Order: sequence, then C-alpha cells, then structure tokens
Amino acid sequence: MQAFSDNPWFRSLPQMQAHALVDAAQPMKLGAGKVLYRQGDALGPSTPAFFGLASGSMKLSILNSDGKEGILTVIEPGNWIGEVALLDNTRRRAHNAIALDGCELAAVTAKAFEALMRDPEFARAVAKLVAARLRLAYEALAGQTLQSMRQRVARRLVMLAHGDITQSTRGRMHVSTSQDNLAMMLGVSRPTLSKELQALAKAGAIALRYGQIEILAMERLRVAGQLALSDPTGQDDFQPA
Repeated sequence: MQAFSDNPWFRSLPQMQAHALVDAAQPMKLGAGKVLYRQGDALGPSTPAFFGLASGSMKLSILNSDGKEGILTVIEPGNWIGEVALLDNTRRRAHNAIALDGCELAAVTAKAFEALMRDPEFARAVAKLVAARLRLAYEALAGQTLQSMRQRVARRLVMLAHGDITQSTRGRMHVSTSQDNLAMMLGVSRPTLSKELQALAKAGAIALRYGQIEILAMERLRVAGQLALSDPTGQDDFQPA
C-alpha cells in the first residue's frame, strides 16, 4: 500500500519485516465518526490491536471524568497505532481512536503482534517508534510550562505541516485540521487560539483560509516556535496538500 511506503517509520523497516507486518494484517473499514477503540478497552489475543491507516484520518483523544475531550493528535494515512496497550502490563487502551472520515485500515491481532515481536529487527523498530512518540510527548509537556502560547501554536503548526506524529521531512503548504481541533490539541480556548493565529498571520507566517491554514513562510513559523533547523523537520521539501 502506497500510504505505508511513504511513511518514514514503515519505510525504515527491513523488507522482510515490512512484508511480515503487512501479511499479518487483515483489511478493515471504519465509517466517519465510528470508534476504533475506546479509552480503557481491554485486549484479548484475538482482538485487532495494531492498526495501519491506509486511507482517511483519525483522531486520538482522551476524555476526563466530566466528559471534556482533549485531542492528542490527528492520524494521517501511513501511520501505525495501538502499540502502547500491547507493550505495557495493563493491556488496556489509554485513549480513544475515532474516525474523522471513512477509513481503511490494516489490522493486526494482539496474538499476531506478539509473534512479530519475536523478531529482534521488528521489536527494535517498534522500540524506535515508541521512542519517537515519547519524545514528542515530552516536548509537548515541556511546551505547556516553558513556552509562550504563540510558540506552542507555531510549533504545532510546523508539526502538522509535516504530518504531526508522522514527522515527515516533506512539509506541506496547507494544514487542513480545523481550528476547533487545533484548540483541543493545544488545550486552549478557541478565542485564545484565534488571537495567536491572527498574530502569526500578521507576521506573514501563515494565511487563514476557509477550513485550513496556509503556510506562507515556514522559516518565520520556525522562528516563532523557536525551532532549530537541526530539528527532524528542518529540511523542507514542500508538496501540495
């Protein structure tokens, strides 16, 4: 599947392990608004547990006791998700995964995933996947206490332009995530986000379009977010959205 071949993590897999992963997966479809799994769901051996998104988009989110939702990220085609519950002792989901539109997935059961993990090369690749996502989580936590709101907004826009958790080196000129979703990702109110986006637009870094944000000057956005060019997304090869 082309979406997987374009994904940096999947592309880094040795050919034998990549083929084994795809061969272990079963095709699955999910309609817009449908839940792939819920926070707290338990895994059994035959439970579909590790998912590759072939098409569509999904949000990963957490609900607090009052029902307030916080969006962790929006998953784009090519990404694989679900590894955390398979690796910790709880065997329970830590968040929700919900389709934002019609999705096609490749689903690997918990038992099949365990069999794949017996291969040291595949296990090493999964460890790198988890480490990369843990690094992003640490950066997000640090941002909440050490960065200004404008820096946080600018950084997240840079990440979204590179597929967020995909962290592709190929940046896009348009970010299609809604401002409501972006506000929930950052844990801020819509008016606060709007104020910061207007400031970035005034600085010539972005332009606000209907249903999307256009990146006009990635370098200015990086400066606003205090991102170094040594960052993994520092070498931009822009492509159409």
